[in-house]
Amino acid sequence: MASEFKITRMVEFHETDMAGIMHFANYFHFMEAAEHAFVRSLGLSIAGAGAEPGIGWPRVSVSCDYKRPLKFQDVVEVQLKVTSITEKAIVYGFFFRKEGEKEITALGSITVVCCTFRDGKMQATFIPKSFAEKIEPAR
Repeated sequence: MASEFKITRMVEFHETDMAGIMHFANYFHFMEAAEHAFVRSLGLSIAGAGAEPGIGWPRVSVSCDYKRPLKFQDVVEVQLKVTSITEKAIVYGFFFRKEGEKEITALGSITVVCCTFRDGKMQATFIPKSFAEKIEPAR
């Protein structure tokens, strides 16, 4: 069972502000990219081919605490850790570091809830066994 995953990305020019610092909203894009890569690494998908039909994963809570700026062309390691998993929700923690450095530049979190979509309504449901049996909280 998996509980941790890491991706590496370079901060692109379009992801920065006028000072060349990564815009705060792009941290959420990096976190979501890490989440999707993690799920794919398990042979799963949150949408499209390979996904459970009728299931979605809306975000119910997101946060990011910024410690040090990331700048244009910095290579960033985004480490994902499964913080917790319940019958219906997964909480992911994220740790940002410049590649090769130990100091954390940002800490993030995303809580996703497994939902069904019927008749235009969304309702929390149990995480499919195909997901639950492959994911566990980090220790």
